[in-house]
Amino acid sequence: MIPSVRATENLHIVLWLLKDLCWLMEYRIAGLAMVLPTISVAIFIAWQSRKQRSDLFNALAVICWIAANSTWMISDFFFVGQGHGIAQGLFMAGLGILLFYYAVLSPLDRRRLTVR
Repeated sequence: MIPSVRATENLHIVLWLLKDLCWLMEYRIAGLAMVLPTISVAIFIAWQSRKQRSDLFNALAVICWIAANSTWMISDFFFVGQGHGIAQGLFMAGLGILLFYYAVLSPLDRRRLTVR
């Protein structure tokens, strides 16, 4: 049985908080170990949301956000901040996804509904 999107999102919040707590406490191995489950659950949420375009685009932006956040954490842990540029690119990709959805696709969807 596939869990509801809400239940998956609640699990995702726990994983994300644990990952960020590991970062804050400088538990490098635990923080690194939390990246894969956190991103995996975000991808699963996007998959669950694929039929509702607004939810899908927001979930894709969250994937970018977690990837950026994880890159930033790994950079701080192992590369003395050398990966911040990559993290910035991932954050910008997430913002770009949201901008595209809310500036282009959402108005088109609203227009289609009013024409019918």
